[in-house]
Amino acid sequence: MTHPTEAAAPAFSLRNPAGLYDPSANGYSHLAVVAPGTRLVFVAGQGGENEQAELAPDFRLQVRQALRNLQTALEAAGAATRDVVKLTVLVVDHTQERLHIFGAELERAFGSAPKPTCTLIPVPRLALDGMLFEVEAVAALTV
Repeated sequence: MTHPTEAAAPAFSLRNPAGLYDPSANGYSHLAVVAPGTRLVFVAGQGGENEQAELAPDFRLQVRQALRNLQTALEAAGAATRDVVKLTVLVVDHTQERLHIFGAELERAFGSAPKPTCTLIPVPRLALDGMLFEVEAVAALTV
Protein backbone atom coordinates (compact mmCIF):
# COMPACT_ATOMS: atom_id res chain seq x y z
CA MET A 1 0.00 0.00 0.00
CA THR A 2 1.31 3.49 -0.79
CA HIS A 3 1.39 6.42 1.57
CA PRO A 4 -1.41 8.93 0.78
CA THR A 5 1.12 11.57 -0.32
CA GLU A 6 3.02 9.14 -2.59
CA ALA A 7 1.95 8.44 -6.14
CA ALA A 8 1.15 4.79 -6.74
CA ALA A 9 3.56 3.01 -9.04
CA PRO A 10 1.97 2.02 -12.35
CA ALA A 11 0.59 -1.52 -12.42
CA PHE A 12 2.12 -2.14 -15.86
CA SER A 13 4.02 -0.57 -18.74
CA LEU A 14 3.33 -0.92 -22.45
CA ARG A 15 6.34 -1.21 -24.74
CA ASN A 16 7.25 -1.56 -28.39
CA PRO A 17 10.80 -2.95 -28.41
CA ALA A 18 13.38 -1.98 -31.00
CA GLY A 19 13.58 -4.61 -33.72
CA LEU A 20 9.78 -4.89 -34.05
CA TYR A 21 7.59 -2.70 -36.26
CA ASP A 22 5.57 0.12 -34.65
CA PRO A 23 2.08 -1.37 -34.11
CA SER A 24 0.45 1.84 -32.83
CA ALA A 25 -1.24 2.52 -36.19
CA ASN A 26 -2.96 -0.86 -35.82
CA GLY A 27 -4.16 -0.10 -32.29
CA TYR A 28 -1.97 -2.25 -30.06
CA SER A 29 1.39 -2.56 -28.28
CA HIS A 30 3.76 -5.51 -28.57
CA LEU A 31 4.54 -5.93 -24.89
CA ALA A 32 2.92 -5.33 -21.50
CA VAL A 33 5.07 -5.77 -18.41
CA VAL A 34 3.05 -6.18 -15.22
CA ALA A 35 4.59 -5.00 -11.94
CA PRO A 36 5.01 -7.42 -9.03
CA GLY A 37 2.17 -7.38 -6.49
CA THR A 38 -0.39 -6.32 -9.09
CA ARG A 39 -4.03 -7.45 -8.90
CA LEU A 40 -5.13 -9.02 -12.19
CA VAL A 41 -8.71 -8.84 -13.48
CA PHE A 42 -9.82 -11.31 -16.17
CA VAL A 43 -12.88 -10.33 -18.21
CA ALA A 44 -14.67 -13.07 -20.15
CA GLY A 45 -15.42 -12.56 -23.81
CA GLN A 46 -17.89 -9.74 -24.31
CA GLY A 47 -20.05 -9.78 -27.42
CA GLY A 48 -22.18 -7.12 -28.99
CA GLU A 49 -25.40 -8.08 -27.25
CA ASN A 50 -27.26 -5.48 -25.20
CA GLU A 51 -28.75 -6.06 -21.75
CA GLN A 52 -31.76 -7.78 -23.35
CA ALA A 53 -29.38 -10.18 -25.20
CA GLU A 54 -30.21 -8.54 -28.56
CA LEU A 55 -27.57 -8.29 -31.29
CA ALA A 56 -27.51 -5.54 -33.90
CA PRO A 57 -26.94 -6.96 -37.40
CA ASP A 58 -24.19 -4.37 -38.07
CA PHE A 59 -20.54 -5.21 -37.31
CA ARG A 60 -19.64 -1.67 -36.13
CA LEU A 61 -22.59 -1.56 -33.74
CA GLN A 62 -21.65 -4.95 -32.31
CA VAL A 63 -18.05 -3.81 -31.76
CA ARG A 64 -19.24 -0.62 -30.09
CA GLN A 65 -21.62 -2.52 -27.79
CA ALA A 66 -19.01 -5.18 -26.97
CA LEU A 67 -16.54 -2.47 -25.94
CA ARG A 68 -19.29 -0.86 -23.81
CA ASN A 69 -19.93 -4.26 -22.23
CA LEU A 70 -16.20 -4.59 -21.57
CA GLN A 71 -16.18 -1.18 -19.85
CA THR A 72 -19.15 -2.21 -17.69
CA ALA A 73 -17.39 -5.42 -16.62
CA LEU A 74 -14.14 -3.53 -15.88
CA GLU A 75 -16.00 -0.94 -13.78
CA ALA A 76 -17.58 -3.75 -11.73
CA ALA A 77 -14.04 -4.80 -10.77
CA GLY A 78 -12.90 -1.24 -10.02
CA ALA A 79 -10.96 -1.02 -13.28
CA ALA A 80 -11.14 1.05 -16.46
CA THR A 81 -9.90 0.75 -20.04
CA ARG A 82 -6.63 2.44 -18.99
CA ASP A 83 -5.94 -0.65 -16.83
CA VAL A 84 -6.24 -3.17 -19.68
CA VAL A 85 -2.96 -4.90 -20.55
CA LYS A 86 -4.24 -7.57 -22.95
CA LEU A 87 -7.13 -7.96 -25.37
CA THR A 88 -8.10 -11.02 -27.36
CA VAL A 89 -10.48 -10.22 -30.21
CA LEU A 90 -12.51 -12.74 -32.21
CA VAL A 91 -13.94 -11.60 -35.55
CA VAL A 92 -16.29 -13.58 -37.79
CA ASP A 93 -15.41 -13.29 -41.49
CA HIS A 94 -12.45 -11.01 -40.74
CA THR A 95 -11.50 -8.47 -43.42
CA GLN A 96 -9.23 -5.44 -43.58
CA GLU A 97 -12.37 -3.29 -43.44
CA ARG A 98 -13.45 -4.96 -40.18
CA LEU A 99 -9.94 -4.40 -38.78
CA HIS A 100 -10.28 -0.67 -39.51
CA ILE A 101 -13.73 -0.56 -37.91
CA PHE A 102 -12.38 -2.29 -34.80
CA GLY A 103 -9.44 0.14 -34.69
CA ALA A 104 -11.72 3.17 -34.91
CA GLU A 105 -14.07 1.84 -32.23
CA LEU A 106 -11.13 0.92 -29.98
CA GLU A 107 -9.81 4.47 -30.31
CA ARG A 108 -13.29 5.78 -29.47
CA ALA A 109 -13.57 3.57 -26.36
CA PHE A 110 -9.95 3.65 -25.12
CA GLY A 111 -8.90 7.16 -26.20
CA SER A 112 -5.58 8.20 -27.67
CA ALA A 113 -3.27 6.61 -25.06
CA PRO A 114 -1.14 3.62 -26.13
CA LYS A 115 -3.32 0.57 -26.67
CA PRO A 116 -2.88 -2.73 -24.79
CA THR A 117 -1.39 -5.84 -26.29
CA CYS A 118 -3.90 -7.49 -28.58
CA THR A 119 -4.39 -10.67 -30.56
CA LEU A 120 -7.07 -10.74 -33.25
CA ILE A 121 -8.31 -14.20 -34.23
CA PRO A 122 -10.49 -14.68 -37.32
CA VAL A 123 -13.18 -17.29 -36.64
CA PRO A 124 -15.94 -18.89 -38.71
CA ARG A 125 -18.56 -18.50 -35.96
CA LEU A 126 -19.12 -17.34 -32.38
CA ALA A 127 -21.40 -18.57 -29.57
CA LEU A 128 -24.65 -16.92 -30.70
CA ASP A 129 -26.32 -16.85 -34.10
CA GLY A 130 -25.57 -13.49 -35.70
CA MET A 131 -22.69 -12.70 -33.33
CA LEU A 132 -19.83 -11.11 -35.31
CA PHE A 133 -17.40 -9.87 -32.66
CA GLU A 134 -16.13 -10.79 -29.19
CA VAL A 135 -13.46 -9.27 -26.97
CA GLU A 136 -11.90 -10.54 -23.75
CA ALA A 137 -9.48 -8.64 -21.56
CA VAL A 138 -6.94 -8.82 -18.78
CA ALA A 139 -6.53 -5.70 -16.64
CA ALA A 140 -3.84 -4.96 -14.05
CA LEU A 141 -4.49 -2.83 -10.97
CA THR A 142 -2.09 -1.50 -8.36
CA VAL A 143 -2.78 -3.16 -5.01
